[in-house]
Amino acid sequence: MSMQSPLSRAKGMGSAKEGLHHWVVQRFTGIALVPLSLWFMWSMVCLAGAEHAEVVAWMQAPVNAVSLSLFVGVAAYHSALGVQVVLEDYISHEGFRMVKMIVQKFLHYFLAALGIFCVLQVALGA
Repeated sequence: MSMQSPLSRAKGMGSAKEGLHHWVVQRFTGIALVPLSLWFMWSMVCLAGAEHAEVVAWMQAPVNAVSLSLFVGVAAYHSALGVQVVLEDYISHEGFRMVKMIVQKFLHYFLAALGIFCVLQVALGA
């Protein structure tokens, strides 16, 4: 049995200020993904069986190129936020957790940049 009060045990455990921001951003990206995902799924259904030239022409439309780039970027950021929560909750070793967090952030941002680059490359006709 500890002689410490609950307040003294909780002191020094860190602030919850960043957690609220993380939670809010994750909700906003989730909300943004709803119409983007519906648009993406509808587009894929409409493009089912299309030839390569038709898909390229579809991607060269400015609205589609921007929407596809937004979908890739927002999905990657939302995924990075979710993986960060899992790593924080389930990896107890501080050093290993930090390495994993850095690697996962790098991979998510790299894949987002690569996806957006590929979309823009096709959209701009390179």
